[in-house]
Amino acid sequence: MQTLQISLAPLAYYWSKEATLRFYVDAMQWPVDIVYLGEVICSRRHQMKLEDWLALAAELRAAGKEVVLSSLTLIDNDADRRNLHKLVERAMAAGFMIEANDFSAVRAVQMAAAGQDHGFVAGPHLNIYHEGTLAWLATLGARRFVPPIEMSGTDLAALQQQRPAHVATEVQVWGRLALAYSARCFTARHHHLRKDTCEFRCEMYPDGLALSTREDQEFLTINGIQTQSATCLDLGAQLPELAAMQVDVLRLQPQSQGMEAVVQAFHLARQVRGIAKVDAACLPAHAQRSNGYWLARPGMQWQEA
Repeated sequence: MQTLQISLAPLAYYWSKEATLRFYVDAMQWPVDIVYLGEVICSRRHQMKLEDWLALAAELRAAGKEVVLSSLTLIDNDADRRNLHKLVERAMAAGFMIEANDFSAVRAVQMAAAGQDHGFVAGPHLNIYHEGTLAWLATLGARRFVPPIEMSGTDLAALQQQRPAHVATEVQVWGRLALAYSARCFTARHHHLRKDTCEFRCEMYPDGLALSTREDQEFLTINGIQTQSATCLDLGAQLPELAAMQVDVLRLQPQSQGMEAVVQAFHLARQVRGIAKVDAACLPAHAQRSNGYWLARPGMQWQEA
């Protein structure tokens, strides 16, 4: 029987170095198999340097975890490009795989590999919607892929029938959804600051800044240059369905509170191929559950199993 793995997605928020290290030290004791590390949102975030991420990666690997170093999602200047190549070269030299969240990262992996077989994870922002794209990325070295968050269960089931045999599938099953990225920083704008002089206000919001409509309905979440859903994806009830369609990895988005309980709920469910029941107390602040995209409906909707 296929063994379902659990992964921790890369941290999307800007936490202090102490909080970040404490989170991952705790995660070493959790029943997670794969841990993604690295800054994926904004290159201005500086609490964790590359050396810190690599040192943490070595500790997690020593604790028995598979570690993947994640690239920025939006590369928009030469400094970002240089830092990307440095990340890829250093990570690969240390034996870590890269999660490519931008096609420039795919190219950087190819250049650093220099013809050697060194695979990468195709992140959710490479927009793999059909088998042709997946097959092409497999020829470039993709060993695992994360479907776009808006892909329905029906579409994923069809894609699973066509995926290359050596490519694993990883699906986000918990956490706020990354909807869009911009060259502008919405958190800085909220505080009437410029992006280049943002005073690192993201650190004030460990789970993002809630954005409401004029009718005071939770609508989106602001996280620097990233726009997230206000709702929290919960595919716990779909775990048996995911297992049946041969999904390999259940991806959980880190949050500041209740993460261990979320991990434990999915861990218990995967052992019996049952439904993962996460207590409402584990939802991010002000968030409701959603599973609309999986059901080919508006993403913010929720339907009980």
